[in-house]
Amino acid sequence: MIERRAEFDRTVLAFLGLQRGMKVLDPFGGNLYWAEILAPAVGPKGHVTIWQPTQFLSDKTRAGVATFTAAHSNVSLLSSPFEAPELGVGAYDFTLINLDYHDVYWQNEKNGIVRMEPQAWLKRLYAAMKPGATVGIIDHAAKAGSEPRASVEAMHRIDPAVVRADFKRAGFVLVAQSALLRNKADDHTLSVFDEKIRGKTDRFVMKFRKPSR
Repeated sequence: MIERRAEFDRTVLAFLGLQRGMKVLDPFGGNLYWAEILAPAVGPKGHVTIWQPTQFLSDKTRAGVATFTAAHSNVSLLSSPFEAPELGVGAYDFTLINLDYHDVYWQNEKNGIVRMEPQAWLKRLYAAMKPGATVGIIDHAAKAGSEPRASVEAMHRIDPAVVRADFKRAGFVLVAQSALLRNKADDHTLSVFDEKIRGKTDRFVMKFRKPSR
């Protein structure tokens, strides 16, 4: 199963166009899953910046990332509040937001997640990417027409049409989509954490680009 997942991940990154030497933003990457793949993929002339929201940067996570970055000179950690990401300007060639974009519609007092406005959040992401940069999105699909805050609160799912519209308004251009992670057996009625579907949700893959001009 792990080997199969790794094969999918490599295929997804190839579809999105990851290349050696790229400067990569790894959002929500404190678990190091993607960093372990991205660091060797971009090579010594590339760089991976893990961005972990302060709300989810525990002492354990910080220690784990510190150990990893000590062994990988082309990886570093950046942290700022989820609702106000400080990502720099024109810094990255590539980013992949894996199963996390929907959370810009989430609000959770326990975890310190305040109500966010997706367009304000995406404005910061847009500014952080270089002209011509790629943004990949993988997320759990919700039923077509679902109100995003409701579907995220109930199931942590989002309608792909909402994502397309959000990114278009932010100035990104949709250049490709992939059915690689689709699962037609998922009827979009269960929470992504339900054991009946966990790890097997219907997921969409989108490739956006920031215009060169």
